[in-house]
Amino acid sequence: MSKRFVGWCIYLAVLCGMFALPLLKLARFAAHSDVHSYVLLIPFVTAYLIYIRWNQLSDELSTAWGPAALLISMGAGAFFAGQHFAELNVNDHMTLIALSFLCFAIAGAFLFLGTKWARSAMFPLFFLVFFIPLPEIVVDTLEEASKQASAEVANWLFLITGTPFLRSETMFQLPGITITVAKECSGIRSSLVLIITSLLAANMFLRTTWRRAALVAAVIPLGLLRNGLRILVISLLCVHIGPHMINSVIHRRGGPFFFALSLLPLFAMLWWFRRQEIKQQLRRGDYGRTAH
Repeated sequence: MSKRFVGWCIYLAVLCGMFALPLLKLARFAAHSDVHSYVLLIPFVTAYLIYIRWNQLSDELSTAWGPAALLISMGAGAFFAGQHFAELNVNDHMTLIALSFLCFAIAGAFLFLGTKWARSAMFPLFFLVFFIPLPEIVVDTLEEASKQASAEVANWLFLITGTPFLRSETMFQLPGITITVAKECSGIRSSLVLIITSLLAANMFLRTTWRRAALVAAVIPLGLLRNGLRILVISLLCVHIGPHMINSVIHRRGGPFFFALSLLPLFAMLWWFRRQEIKQQLRRGDYGRTAH
Protein backbone atom coordinates (compact mmCIF):
# COMPACT_ATOMS: atom_id res chain seq x y z
CA MET A 1 0.00 0.00 0.00
CA SER A 2 1.50 3.34 -1.08
CA LYS A 3 2.21 6.21 1.27
CA ARG A 4 -0.17 8.39 -0.71
CA PHE A 5 -3.08 6.02 -0.08
CA VAL A 6 -2.18 5.85 3.62
CA GLY A 7 -2.15 9.66 3.57
CA TRP A 8 -5.67 9.70 2.11
CA CYS A 9 -6.83 7.27 4.80
CA ILE A 10 -5.38 9.54 7.52
CA TYR A 11 -7.02 12.53 5.80
CA LEU A 12 -10.37 10.72 5.90
CA ALA A 13 -9.92 9.86 9.58
CA VAL A 14 -9.22 13.52 10.41
CA LEU A 15 -12.18 14.59 8.25
CA CYS A 16 -14.47 12.18 10.11
CA GLY A 17 -13.24 13.66 13.38
CA MET A 18 -14.01 17.19 12.18
CA PHE A 19 -17.48 16.12 10.98
CA ALA A 20 -18.09 13.85 13.99
CA LEU A 21 -21.13 15.71 15.33
CA PRO A 22 -22.82 16.33 11.94
CA LEU A 23 -22.18 12.71 10.91
CA LEU A 24 -23.69 11.47 14.17
CA LYS A 25 -26.80 13.55 13.47
CA LEU A 26 -26.89 12.15 9.93
CA ALA A 27 -26.65 8.59 11.25
CA ARG A 28 -29.51 9.17 13.69
CA PHE A 29 -31.61 10.79 10.95
CA ALA A 30 -31.00 7.93 8.52
CA ALA A 31 -31.64 5.24 11.13
CA HIS A 32 -35.12 6.65 11.82
CA SER A 33 -35.96 7.68 8.25
CA ASP A 34 -38.66 5.93 6.24
CA VAL A 35 -36.70 6.64 3.05
CA HIS A 36 -32.97 7.06 3.75
CA SER A 37 -32.06 4.17 6.05
CA TYR A 38 -29.83 2.69 3.31
CA VAL A 39 -27.49 5.71 3.56
CA LEU A 40 -25.56 4.18 6.47
CA LEU A 41 -24.39 1.23 4.32
CA ILE A 42 -23.04 3.23 1.37
CA PRO A 43 -19.52 4.07 2.70
CA PHE A 44 -18.96 0.42 3.62
CA VAL A 45 -20.04 -0.76 0.18
CA THR A 46 -17.70 1.78 -1.44
CA ALA A 47 -14.80 0.63 0.74
CA TYR A 48 -15.52 -2.98 -0.25
CA LEU A 49 -15.63 -2.07 -3.96
CA ILE A 50 -12.23 -0.38 -3.71
CA TYR A 51 -10.86 -3.40 -1.82
CA ILE A 52 -11.96 -6.02 -4.38
CA ARG A 53 -10.71 -3.87 -7.29
CA TRP A 54 -7.43 -2.90 -5.70
CA ASN A 55 -5.31 -4.60 -8.37
CA GLN A 56 -7.30 -2.87 -11.14
CA LEU A 57 -6.77 0.64 -9.80
CA SER A 58 -4.14 2.91 -11.32
CA ASP A 59 -0.75 2.96 -9.62
CA GLU A 60 0.18 6.27 -11.28
CA LEU A 61 -0.44 8.53 -8.32
CA SER A 62 -0.19 12.32 -8.33
CA THR A 63 -1.86 15.47 -7.01
CA ALA A 64 -4.70 17.04 -9.01
CA TRP A 65 -5.10 20.53 -7.60
CA GLY A 66 -7.88 21.69 -9.94
CA PRO A 67 -10.55 19.05 -9.17
CA ALA A 68 -9.57 19.11 -5.48
CA ALA A 69 -9.98 22.89 -5.24
CA LEU A 70 -13.36 22.73 -7.00
CA LEU A 71 -14.63 20.00 -4.66
CA ILE A 72 -13.33 21.79 -1.57
CA SER A 73 -15.15 24.96 -2.68
CA MET A 74 -18.37 22.99 -3.21
CA GLY A 75 -17.97 21.28 0.16
CA ALA A 76 -17.39 24.58 1.96
CA GLY A 77 -20.38 26.13 0.22
CA ALA A 78 -22.67 23.23 1.13
CA PHE A 79 -21.48 23.28 4.75
CA PHE A 80 -22.01 27.04 4.99
CA ALA A 81 -25.51 26.73 3.56
CA GLY A 82 -26.38 23.92 5.94
CA GLN A 83 -25.27 25.94 8.96
CA HIS A 84 -26.68 29.36 8.06
CA PHE A 85 -30.02 28.72 6.31
CA ALA A 86 -32.27 28.55 9.34
CA GLU A 87 -35.40 27.79 7.29
CA LEU A 88 -34.04 24.41 6.16
CA ASN A 89 -35.88 21.35 7.43
CA VAL A 90 -33.97 18.43 8.96
CA ASN A 91 -33.98 16.42 5.72
CA ASP A 92 -32.48 19.20 3.61
CA HIS A 93 -29.97 20.08 6.34
CA MET A 94 -28.74 16.48 6.33
CA THR A 95 -28.56 16.59 2.51
CA LEU A 96 -26.18 19.56 2.64
CA ILE A 97 -24.09 18.06 5.44
CA ALA A 98 -23.65 14.78 3.56
CA LEU A 99 -22.87 16.64 0.31
CA SER A 100 -20.26 18.74 2.10
CA PHE A 101 -18.58 15.73 3.71
CA LEU A 102 -18.58 13.82 0.43
CA CYS A 103 -17.03 16.72 -1.50
CA PHE A 104 -14.19 17.01 1.05
CA ALA A 105 -13.66 13.23 1.06
CA ILE A 106 -13.37 12.96 -2.74
CA ALA A 107 -11.24 16.11 -2.83
CA GLY A 108 -8.78 14.19 -0.68
CA ALA A 109 -8.66 11.44 -3.30
CA PHE A 110 -7.60 13.98 -5.93
CA LEU A 111 -5.09 15.59 -3.56
CA PHE A 112 -3.39 12.35 -2.52
CA LEU A 113 -4.02 9.99 -5.45
CA GLY A 114 -4.68 12.09 -8.53
CA THR A 115 -6.92 12.07 -11.59
CA LYS A 116 -5.81 8.70 -13.04
CA TRP A 117 -6.53 6.87 -9.81
CA ALA A 118 -9.88 8.62 -9.42
CA ARG A 119 -10.79 7.68 -12.99
CA SER A 120 -9.90 4.03 -12.35
CA ALA A 121 -12.05 4.12 -9.19
CA MET A 122 -14.88 6.00 -10.88
CA PHE A 123 -17.73 3.65 -9.98
CA PRO A 124 -16.87 3.27 -6.26
CA LEU A 125 -16.52 7.05 -5.97
CA PHE A 126 -19.71 7.64 -7.97
CA PHE A 127 -21.53 5.17 -5.75
CA LEU A 128 -20.95 7.52 -2.81
CA VAL A 129 -23.64 9.82 -4.25
CA PHE A 130 -26.18 7.54 -2.55
CA PHE A 131 -24.67 8.65 0.77
CA ILE A 132 -26.46 11.97 0.22
CA PRO A 133 -30.11 11.92 1.36
CA LEU A 134 -32.47 13.14 -1.33
CA PRO A 135 -33.83 16.67 -0.75
CA GLU A 136 -37.36 16.70 0.61
CA ILE A 137 -38.83 18.22 -2.56
CA VAL A 138 -37.33 15.34 -4.59
CA VAL A 139 -38.71 12.76 -2.15
CA ASP A 140 -42.18 14.33 -2.29
CA THR A 141 -42.12 14.47 -6.09
CA LEU A 142 -40.99 10.85 -6.41
CA GLU A 143 -43.55 9.67 -3.87
CA GLU A 144 -46.38 11.45 -5.66
CA ALA A 145 -45.31 10.14 -9.08
CA SER A 146 -44.92 6.61 -7.72
CA LYS A 147 -48.32 6.80 -5.98
CA GLN A 148 -50.08 7.83 -9.19
CA ALA A 149 -48.25 5.22 -11.30
CA SER A 150 -48.86 2.47 -8.72
CA ALA A 151 -52.57 3.28 -8.71
CA GLU A 152 -52.58 2.95 -12.50
CA VAL A 153 -50.85 -0.45 -12.31
CA ALA A 154 -53.32 -1.57 -9.62
CA ASN A 155 -56.15 -0.47 -11.90
CA TRP A 156 -54.91 -2.79 -14.66
CA LEU A 157 -54.42 -5.66 -12.20
CA PHE A 158 -58.00 -5.27 -10.96
CA LEU A 159 -59.18 -5.43 -14.57
CA ILE A 160 -57.06 -8.50 -15.34
CA THR A 161 -58.28 -10.38 -12.25
CA GLY A 162 -61.91 -9.42 -12.90
CA THR A 163 -62.27 -7.63 -9.56
CA PRO A 164 -65.32 -5.32 -9.53
CA PHE A 165 -64.34 -1.77 -8.58
CA LEU A 166 -64.97 1.91 -9.12
CA ARG A 167 -62.00 4.24 -9.36
CA SER A 168 -61.63 7.92 -8.54
CA GLU A 169 -57.98 8.93 -9.10
CA THR A 170 -56.10 6.99 -6.38
CA MET A 171 -59.21 5.72 -4.58
CA PHE A 172 -60.72 2.32 -5.37
CA GLN A 173 -64.21 1.39 -4.20
CA LEU A 174 -64.37 -2.39 -3.85
CA PRO A 175 -67.11 -4.67 -2.48
CA GLY A 176 -67.22 -3.93 1.24
CA ILE A 177 -64.27 -1.54 1.43
CA THR A 178 -62.73 1.57 -0.13
CA ILE A 179 -58.95 1.55 -0.68
CA THR A 180 -56.96 4.75 -1.08
CA VAL A 181 -53.40 4.60 -2.45
CA ALA A 182 -51.45 6.92 -0.14
CA LYS A 183 -47.87 8.19 -0.35
CA GLU A 184 -46.91 5.48 2.12
CA CYS A 185 -47.84 2.99 -0.61
CA SER A 186 -45.36 4.52 -3.07
CA GLY A 187 -42.56 2.16 -1.95
CA ILE A 188 -39.97 4.85 -2.62
CA ARG A 189 -37.39 3.38 -0.22
CA SER A 190 -37.73 -0.10 -1.73
CA SER A 191 -37.39 1.39 -5.21
CA LEU A 192 -34.23 3.29 -4.24
CA VAL A 193 -32.72 0.15 -2.73
CA LEU A 194 -33.69 -1.74 -5.88
CA ILE A 195 -31.92 0.89 -8.01
CA ILE A 196 -28.80 0.66 -5.83
CA THR A 197 -28.87 -3.14 -6.02
CA SER A 198 -29.26 -3.13 -9.79
CA LEU A 199 -26.39 -0.66 -10.24
CA LEU A 200 -24.11 -2.78 -8.08
CA ALA A 201 -25.07 -6.02 -9.79
CA ALA A 202 -24.77 -4.53 -13.28
CA ASN A 203 -21.33 -3.09 -12.58
CA MET A 204 -19.96 -6.18 -10.85
CA PHE A 205 -21.33 -8.94 -13.09
CA LEU A 206 -21.98 -7.43 -16.53
CA ARG A 207 -19.58 -6.01 -19.10
CA THR A 208 -21.70 -4.64 -21.96
CA THR A 209 -23.13 -1.15 -21.53
CA TRP A 210 -26.55 -1.89 -23.01
CA ARG A 211 -27.10 -4.87 -20.70
CA ARG A 212 -26.12 -2.81 -17.68
CA ALA A 213 -28.51 -0.04 -18.75
CA ALA A 214 -31.32 -2.53 -19.41
CA LEU A 215 -30.92 -4.12 -15.97
CA VAL A 216 -31.08 -0.75 -14.20
CA ALA A 217 -33.97 0.47 -16.38
CA ALA A 218 -35.97 -2.65 -15.48
CA VAL A 219 -36.11 -1.44 -11.87
CA ILE A 220 -38.80 1.17 -12.58
CA PRO A 221 -41.46 -1.16 -14.03
CA LEU A 222 -40.55 -3.83 -11.45
CA GLY A 223 -41.03 -1.35 -8.61
CA LEU A 224 -44.39 -0.19 -9.95
CA LEU A 225 -45.53 -3.78 -10.54
CA ARG A 226 -44.51 -4.65 -6.96
CA ASN A 227 -46.57 -1.74 -5.60
CA GLY A 228 -49.56 -2.60 -7.77
CA LEU A 229 -49.39 -6.26 -6.75
CA ARG A 230 -49.27 -5.32 -3.08
CA ILE A 231 -52.35 -3.11 -3.50
CA LEU A 232 -54.13 -5.94 -5.34
CA VAL A 233 -53.30 -8.58 -2.72
CA ILE A 234 -54.38 -6.40 0.22
CA SER A 235 -57.58 -5.41 -1.62
CA LEU A 236 -58.50 -8.99 -2.45
CA LEU A 237 -57.87 -10.04 1.15
CA CYS A 238 -60.21 -7.29 2.32
CA VAL A 239 -62.87 -8.30 -0.21
CA HIS A 240 -62.77 -12.07 0.31
CA ILE A 241 -61.82 -12.33 4.00
CA GLY A 242 -62.93 -9.08 5.55
CA PRO A 243 -62.19 -5.33 5.83
CA HIS A 244 -60.11 -6.01 8.94
CA MET A 245 -57.34 -7.31 6.66
CA ILE A 246 -56.44 -3.70 5.93
CA ASN A 247 -54.73 -3.80 9.34
CA SER A 248 -53.10 -7.19 8.80
CA VAL A 249 -49.39 -7.95 8.93
CA ILE A 250 -49.20 -8.20 5.15
CA HIS A 251 -50.23 -4.54 4.94
CA ARG A 252 -48.30 -3.16 7.90
CA ARG A 253 -45.17 -5.33 7.63
CA GLY A 254 -45.40 -6.85 4.15
CA GLY A 255 -42.93 -4.50 2.48
CA PRO A 256 -39.86 -6.78 2.77
CA PHE A 257 -41.80 -9.73 1.34
CA PHE A 258 -42.92 -7.83 -1.76
CA PHE A 259 -39.43 -6.33 -2.10
CA ALA A 260 -37.99 -9.85 -2.15
CA LEU A 261 -40.51 -10.79 -4.84
CA SER A 262 -39.31 -7.89 -6.99
CA LEU A 263 -35.72 -9.14 -6.64
CA LEU A 264 -36.56 -12.49 -8.27
CA PRO A 265 -37.17 -11.18 -11.82
CA LEU A 266 -34.27 -8.75 -11.44
CA PHE A 267 -31.82 -11.54 -10.55
CA ALA A 268 -33.31 -13.75 -13.26
CA MET A 269 -32.63 -10.99 -15.78
CA LEU A 270 -29.10 -10.57 -14.40
CA TRP A 271 -28.49 -14.33 -14.67
CA TRP A 272 -29.70 -14.42 -18.29
CA PHE A 273 -27.58 -11.41 -19.30
CA ARG A 274 -24.53 -12.87 -17.57
CA ARG A 275 -25.06 -16.21 -19.30
CA GLN A 276 -25.27 -14.49 -22.69
CA GLU A 277 -22.03 -12.60 -22.04
CA ILE A 278 -20.20 -15.79 -21.03
CA LYS A 279 -21.40 -17.49 -24.21
CA GLN A 280 -20.14 -14.58 -26.28
CA GLN A 281 -16.77 -14.67 -24.53
CA LEU A 282 -16.46 -18.41 -25.17
CA ARG A 283 -17.31 -17.96 -28.84
CA ARG A 284 -14.68 -15.25 -29.19
CA GLY A 285 -12.17 -17.55 -27.53
CA ASP A 286 -13.02 -20.37 -29.91
CA TYR A 287 -12.71 -18.03 -32.88
CA GLY A 288 -9.35 -16.83 -31.56
CA ARG A 289 -8.01 -20.37 -31.24
CA THR A 290 -9.33 -21.29 -34.71
CA ALA A 291 -7.69 -18.27 -36.28
CA HIS A 292 -4.44 -19.04 -34.50
